[in-house]
Amino acid sequence: MCQLFIDADPALWASQTRSFRMDGMVTSVRLEELFWRTLETIGERDDLSVPQLLHRLYNESLDAGHDVGNFTSFLRVCCLRFLDLQLRGLIPVEAHVKLSLLPAGDILALEASERSKSASDLI
Repeated sequence: MCQLFIDADPALWASQTRSFRMDGMVTSVRLEELFWRTLETIGERDDLSVPQLLHRLYNESLDAGHDVGNFTSFLRVCCLRFLDLQLRGLIPVEAHVKLSLLPAGDILALEASERSKSASDLI
C-alpha cells in the first residue's frame, strides 16, 4: 500500500511559494505542488485563475466571519474537501460543471444529515 505514496513523483510534495496581490497587498502562500494543482482545478471549474480563486476564498471567508489567520492550512483543507466531496458523489467530477452554480446549502444539509446519521449509528 505505501508504495503508492512513497514511489510517487517527488515533485508532488515539493513546496512552492507563489505571490499574488490581495486588496493591494502582496501575499505569499507556500504549498506543495499537488495542492497548487488542485487549486488550479478548482479555479478552472469557474473560469478563475489561482490568484482570483484565493482572493475570493479569502474575502468570502472574512464575510462569513471566519478567522483565516492560517490561510495556507485553510487552502489545504479546501483542496482536500473538494476531492472528498467528489469522492462521496456530493459534487460532480465533470470539469464543465461550475462549482458556483451548485446548490451549496443542499450539499451542506446533506453532509449534516450524514454526520447525524453516523453519530446515531455509533450509539
